[in-house]
Amino acid sequence: MSLVIRLRKPGKAVKHRYHYKIVVDEKRSKKEGRFLEQLGYWDPSKTPKLLNLNLEKYSLWVKKGAQPSDTVKTLAKKVKKFVSK
Repeated sequence: MSLVIRLRKPGKAVKHRYHYKIVVDEKRSKKEGRFLEQLGYWDPSKTPKLLNLNLEKYSLWVKKGAQPSDTVKTLAKKVKKFVSK
């Protein structure tokens, strides 16, 4: 079973104002389907962009072998940078 950490768009967007959930999922499953665990959310449409990521769960899943997508890696770096200040 190959695991991946990726963004998932829940529901419909209103006037292209998307928000995303950061989830752990099997690599071959649908992006709209069920997922194993939600790690956080990201809303780039808000003026101060909302980003919430549970770094403990993220690190745990990466240690278990889950591969984060490029976008999720970038978001995790931003959260780590903000937390370390």
